[in-house]
Amino acid sequence: MKSTTPTPGSTNDRPVRPGVAAVLAIGCLILVAFQAALTLGAPLGAAALGGANPGQLPGALRMVTAFSTVVWLFAALLVLARGGVAVIALSKAVCRAGAWVLVGLLGLGALMNFASSSPWERLGWGPFTLVMFTLGVVLARSGFASGRPAPVASRPGH
Repeated sequence: MKSTTPTPGSTNDRPVRPGVAAVLAIGCLILVAFQAALTLGAPLGAAALGGANPGQLPGALRMVTAFSTVVWLFAALLVLARGGVAVIALSKAVCRAGAWVLVGLLGLGALMNFASSSPWERLGWGPFTLVMFTLGVVLARSGFASGRPAPVASRPGH
């Protein structure tokens, strides 16, 4: 018979982290805004993709940033669901796996930003991504709210 008591160190005995999820989601939305600005032609190329294209990005790279915009928007929704503040309904398995995939992407992103020749990426995006990576690890290791989180719109006061 399987024990229902959480084992020490398991995610079942860790607190749910809605505050961490909210801060991480805000970070993701900052990335959504930046990527969307690049997609729409903002002259921020020196702060993106290695800084090799100062000014507006060429069309092919703007397609990359459009895709990134969608990915970071989904990441924001995922971390909110993982933290028990569901805007969209996602299963615990999707939330758990997605949080760890996000941790991997943020870790890789931090390394790439710190290794970039662009000072914007090394000194700005590098630390920003490292903080997001740390928050992602905390969130991925946290527990789940009991039951399925209620959508924000159905909670009292929203």
